[in-house]
Amino acid sequence: MRSRLVFVHGIGGPRDPATDLAAWTRALASGMRAAGHGQAADELEGTASGEHPDQRRSVRFAHYADLFGAAQAQGGEHGRTDGAEAEALSELLVAWVAELAAVHTDDRDLAVLAHARAEAAPRAQEQGVLEVVRRALNVATTVLALKPWGAAAGWVTPKVLVGQLRQVARYLARAEADADGTCLDRRIRARVAEAVGAGPAVVVAHSLGTVVALEALHELEAQVPLFVTLGSPIGMRTLVWPRLRPQPPGVPAAVGGWLNFWDRDDVIAVRPCFERELRPGPGGIVPVSRRVDSDGVWVHSAEKYLAQPGVAGPVAQALGLADGTAHTPDGAGPRSPGPGSTADRG
Repeated sequence: MRSRLVFVHGIGGPRDPATDLAAWTRALASGMRAAGHGQAADELEGTASGEHPDQRRSVRFAHYADLFGAAQAQGGEHGRTDGAEAEALSELLVAWVAELAAVHTDDRDLAVLAHARAEAAPRAQEQGVLEVVRRALNVATTVLALKPWGAAAGWVTPKVLVGQLRQVARYLARAEADADGTCLDRRIRARVAEAVGAGPAVVVAHSLGTVVALEALHELEAQVPLFVTLGSPIGMRTLVWPRLRPQPPGVPAAVGGWLNFWDRDDVIAVRPCFERELRPGPGGIVPVSRRVDSDGVWVHSAEKYLAQPGVAGPVAQALGLADGTAHTPDGAGPRSPGPGSTADRG
């Protein structure tokens, strides 16, 4: 049985799963070709276009954005005024600014962050999500003045950024139960579990999707020869890390290799290298963190990560190895080290 490729999206607004699947597939195929894996790229694009039926690979897009939207529709423009979400978002604001301050050294940036820290501090009379969102908008406006994100104002507004942070907070709040009593985070993980199936599956997750996928894989017995995380907030020590399940955070038993990619200009991947803090999986498996450098002013995009040869090459190799027919570079680009390598650690 051929291995399955599973994409897990992250934060963001409403999505068209088919459109996103096609865009992610094109980006990954482009990166595979740049890494010298033309055959793997052809097979992947054949899947997306319906060509090469004899070589078709199952590619799934684990879509859960509609679950956030359904809850927001119940509560108006800013969603539900849920106490658990308000608390999580408030803590996220303080943690996010503190994490940024820990990795910035420029005096001007530190001054901006000092102002943002004051704005992020909880207010004594503050009640409900709406007031926290207003505070979050002020913080986001200030943070977007930092280098290099000031130029990103035309690409991502404070409102958009806060909306994305809210999704992290809502997932970690473990609230918003449906009529059956199933909370939002469990409903989201069920979508990932359905996409992964019985395996084998190479799982590529982005942003909030890395947290979702990590927790979902702990609940599955499927074989996952490679887990790839892109622009992950997993390493945020004061909010995400202590709320991960199970505790202490560790590598799922199903995972045979884990590559974690980060860009130094990614506003979400604040503390990108977390392998030393995770409990190893069977056989001593821990993540290997690698830095990539993308062009442009907003580098948190999944497509930008996927198009990187250093990201796409190991995915091509893992898919081939899982199939029992290793994809080797065809001479069109550099050979990428495998998931067990310590090369290019951030």
